Amino acid sequence: MESPKHSSLIPSFLYSSSSSPRSLLLDQYSNSNAAFASEKSPSSPPPPTTTTPTTTMVSRKNFMIASPTEPGKGIEMYSPAFYAACTFGGILSCGLTHMTVTPLDLVKCNMQIDPAKYKSISSGFGILLKEQGVKGFFRGWVPTLLGYSAQGACKFGFYEFFKKYYSDLAGPEYTAKYKTLIYLAGSASAEVIADIALCPFEAVKVRVQTQPGFARGMADGFPKFVKSEGYGGLYKGLGPLWGRQIPYTMMKFASFETIVEMIYKYAIPNPKHECSKGLQLGVSFAGGYVAGVFCAIVSHPADNLVSFLNNAKGATVGDAVKKIGLLGLFTRGLPLRIVMIGTLTGAQWGLYDAFKVFVGLPTTGGVAPAPAIVAAETKTQE
Repeated sequence: MESPKHSSLIPSFLYSSSSSPRSLLLDQYSNSNAAFASEKSPSSPPPPTTTTPTTTMVSRKNFMIASPTEPGKGIEMYSPAFYAACTFGGILSCGLTHMTVTPLDLVKCNMQIDPAKYKSISSGFGILLKEQGVKGFFRGWVPTLLGYSAQGACKFGFYEFFKKYYSDLAGPEYTAKYKTLIYLAGSASAEVIADIALCPFEAVKVRVQTQPGFARGMADGFPKFVKSEGYGGLYKGLGPLWGRQIPYTMMKFASFETIVEMIYKYAIPNPKHECSKGLQLGVSFAGGYVAGVFCAIVSHPADNLVSFLNNAKGATVGDAVKKIGLLGLFTRGLPLRIVMIGTLTGAQWGLYDAFKVFVGLPTTGGVAPAPAIVAAETKTQE
């Protein structure tokens, strides 16, 4: 009986064609086993046992991961379909989570811009509710959704690309030895591109959220911003945004990969491949939440700068430091941001890995880097 077709919500290109050489290899292997079982008579002697692992079929550069909804087929690791899946997972991961925490982000931005009025988290919510009503809590949700969807696509998609690229440059031995450096370099490279996509939306978002009456959202806020600041003004905060997001993303990916590996090594008795998918996704969320706390701390000064520069026309970094103070850059709005970023990062990793599992890919982290595994398997064959 033919397997059911995939849901129309997931593009068909996320699944590799069964006509690919590696898919044919797996199909032939499965068909040969089926034929053998059907032709074997009761008197036939049992087949000789072998200790050769199935992983010897893995090629030097790629893996085949079976799709959970389409037996015999799957997404080939590091293929165009693999990067497309990671990109789409990044859109869901970052866009939806950032949009969900818009109320927290709104209070945080106003605490950074006007601490005299918004003195605490609770008073901030009370002031917004009194002045703008419940609808005011989601002001700026459209630029938030669009901007962080674009950022997530580039962040996760390019991270997987650069991680593979730098691993190939380093070679299997050095990749295994210096894997944390691979994570740091790959995430930093990806974030440079991701912030170029995010910056215009972030500029409009901050202006809409911190200046009541400026605009209702993206549709009227974008042309107003361009008319006031010019197109160049959309990228006025790119430098501070890089200063905030690059350290944040380096910490987000490197610490996540390390924390997840430690969880599987010290806290869970079974190897990762023997754990249920639910447990693996729970590990992804837990590792993401802890990583998010570190992310919030290292990136908070730059976050204050981004909010200040995008709120005040013609403002400079010097103006921000003079008004906020050096200590204020590190502490103003930090408790709320720790809660927000911790929850956000945990949810992002949970959603990202859930989507990867849905399309037949393994969850992120917890094992040695792929090139090192392939090299080890190839060496055992020789």
